[in-house]
This record gives sequence, C-alpha cells and structure tokens, in this order.
Amino acid sequence: MSTLLLSHPASLEHVTPPGHPERVARYQAITQALSDPAFDGLIRKEAPMGDRAEVLRCHPEDYVARIEAAIPAEGYRSLDADTHVSPGSLESAMRAVGGNCAAVDAVLAGKAGNAFTAMRPPGHHAETATAMGFCLFGSVAIAAKRALDHHGLGRVAVIDFDVHHGNGTQDLLWSEGRALFASSHQMPLYPGSGAAHETGAHDNVLNAPLDPMTGSAQMRAAYDQVILPAVRDWQPELILISAGFDAHADDPLANLNWTTEDFAWVTRRICETADAVCDGRVVSTLEGGYDLGALAEGTAAHVQVLMEVAG
Repeated sequence: MSTLLLSHPASLEHVTPPGHPERVARYQAITQALSDPAFDGLIRKEAPMGDRAEVLRCHPEDYVARIEAAIPAEGYRSLDADTHVSPGSLESAMRAVGGNCAAVDAVLAGKAGNAFTAMRPPGHHAETATAMGFCLFGSVAIAAKRALDHHGLGRVAVIDFDVHHGNGTQDLLWSEGRALFASSHQMPLYPGSGAAHETGAHDNVLNAPLDPMTGSAQMRAAYDQVILPAVRDWQPELILISAGFDAHADDPLANLNWTTEDFAWVTRRICETADAVCDGRVVSTLEGGYDLGALAEGTAAHVQVLMEVAG
C-alpha cells in the first residue's frame, strides 16, 4: 500500500483579500512541491464534495445555513476580521470535508496505508457555531466523527501540531468521549485557548503549550513525554493529524522556530505510535503554514515520511 493524496483545484477558487496570509498561493506551493518525482508513488485522487450530513455531525443546521448564505456572488464577504469568503469558498471547504471523509474511508478499508488531504481553507479553528481563524468547517473533527459514527470505531485520536491551538477541534470534540484531542501549540498566541487545564468533558483533551522561541527541544520533549504516551494509553483505532506548518522558523505568524526536520520527526513519531496501536492507520489534513517556502518544505517532509511508513 501507499499514501493517498486527496486534493482538488477548487482550492484555487477560495480567494481571500490581497495580503491575506491564507491565500491561493499556499495550494499552488504545495501542489508544486508534491509534483516532484519523489512523490510519484502517491495514490492521487480528487477530493470529493463533502456530504452536508457529515458537516452536521459537528455543526448545527443553522450554522451551516449561515455559511451557505454568506457566500457572495462576487468579491469577498468578511465573517470576522480574519475570516473571509468568496464565490468559490463553499465548494472548497466542502471538498476539504469530503477529502477528509474519503481519506478515512480509504484507510479503514485498507485501500491506502495512510492519507493526506491537501485542501484549503483549514478547519481547526471553526467552533461549533462560529467561523474564525480562516476556518469554516471543522474538517478533522468531522472526519473523526465519521470514523466513529459511520465506521463504528470505538476510539480515535486527533493530534494537532499546528502552531496555533485548534480551539475549534477542541470545541467540537470536547464532549465526545470516544475521541482524544491532543495539541502542541505556541502560547501565548492566537486564539488564546489551549491551556493545560483544559481537559475536556471526559478527560479527553490534552494540551501541551510551548513557549515562544523554544525550537525543537521543548517540542520533542512534549511529544515523547506527554502527547504520544497519552495517545498510546488511549489505544485509538485511528489517528488523525491536523498538520500545520506554521511552527517553522520562517513563518510570519508565530515564533516557535521549528525546522523542516522537526516536521519529519514529529510525523515519524506519530506514525510509530500508530504502528504500535492501530496498525499504522493515519489520516492527515492540511491546516496552517504561511511562509510559502517553509510550507512547501514542511509538507514535502511530512508526506515523504507518510510514504516511507506506508511502504
């Protein structure tokens, strides 16, 4: 088996205002990076449209209707100071949902060793009824719920290594006793959540905040000593990753100062944990990363490790 890559050019149609960090060029940079011959072994498929019923596993009907109604016929519409939609935003966001659900289906069916969904907008800041932080729908939480409710898994884990805390994923899974949400993130930093005392309704949330400017050492200790032991103890049947590449030293929105090798390291350690507890079943989805060079390099390193462990 190999690694499944799900993407779709609809990501190019989610257009944000000039100067916005979450921009079309992010998708172009990733597409270019993964066009290298080193990635010829990927199973490439277009991300399908997500089913509205899948979104409703996490978000209420009135919220989904508000997002649908907010899509403009032309130009942009601002949902908050950071989060904007354009005419193509709904399709792009729904294909991010559909890609993640298709990735779960393929990995659980044994049709791929693991999977990566390269779509935008990201999703981990979208709360139950609030779009924020560039995000509309909580696609990784939706994928986790599909694994639990549609496929009947008993336990899943979501690991988020984006530099910003995944407040949306935490909110969506807070009361879901079958899902562990574990996050490393810079603190203090947007959105301000993610303290260690935030532990979920069922002791199913684990936050490992990292100090600014600490680089590799504190992050690696957090994973080896806190996050990955907790995931092993949880014994999930599937691990989902929110893969943000904005902890890189070159990223303009934060300052954790990770290197490209750090993204390879954390990916490998997560995959080793997956090998130990769930037959290597890993589904990863793109979140942040706003320096185009660092994003391209980090994504390439992440996917290369996924391919190596998938065989």
